[in-house]
Amino acid sequence: MSKEQVIYAVQNQNFMRLYQSKAKNFFAKRYYIGVFLPLIIISVWQTASYYEWVERIFLPKPIDVVEAFWYMLWKQELLNDIKVSVSIVSQGFIYGSAVAVFLGLAAGLSRKTELFFGSTLNTVRHIPTIAWLPLIVVWLGLGAPAKILIIAKSVFFPVFLNVLQGIRSIDKSYIELAEVLKLTKWQLIRKVIIPAILPSIAVSFRYSAGLAWAIVVVAEGLSGLEGLGFLIFRAQQLLMTNQLLVCMALIGFIGFAIDRLMYAVQKRLLRWKAGFDA
Repeated sequence: MSKEQVIYAVQNQNFMRLYQSKAKNFFAKRYYIGVFLPLIIISVWQTASYYEWVERIFLPKPIDVVEAFWYMLWKQELLNDIKVSVSIVSQGFIYGSAVAVFLGLAAGLSRKTELFFGSTLNTVRHIPTIAWLPLIVVWLGLGAPAKILIIAKSVFFPVFLNVLQGIRSIDKSYIELAEVLKLTKWQLIRKVIIPAILPSIAVSFRYSAGLAWAIVVVAEGLSGLEGLGFLIFRAQQLLMTNQLLVCMALIGFIGFAIDRLMYAVQKRLLRWKAGFDA
């Protein structure tokens, strides 16, 4: 055998071992159980549409939805709409989270700062996001900045409250130990506070990412000319139920992907923290 053939055989063998390991892990942890419910739903849906238990305009056949997906993909620039929505969510999430972490740390480390911002932020927090939309549209128009601001506002409060509560929940003995060791303010934040509140931050990021994705659909539907939210409201107005279901499915799949991504980040950040695993 030549050198190239030996290298190819070794790589192929390693690939097969990795594939077998992944497959074994998949079945050992019973991940396949999650496939059953979607299959049942699709089966019931196909049966209901086939026997016309529900009028086609209200519940098109699964194949009609698949055909609508391909039509939207190749004829209506569906990928561009997805890109627009994901871009807006990403920017709003980053801006809102960054400001929330900064103010949360500031309020958690200083009672005066918490009192200074507390009343105002609590008042703003209780005003629904949908109530801010008309005013923000007046300020910024119908473009991306308005949607980014709405999402950033929605993301801000879960992250801010979790950071603040995380700091308030730190065991006092840790702070006392830091004082005994004469840690500086920066060392206290970096070595004690950040590790202690990291679980709270990770959970708030995961929750806020899902919330941001939900909010962008509403924002685009009420004030936009592109994006998945615009498409789903347009399909509803034109009674294009097949396209409406395509948008709903895409929103669900992308939301699920975002949640899995945030879970992977959370698991990576908290790999040092042992927990219960059923």
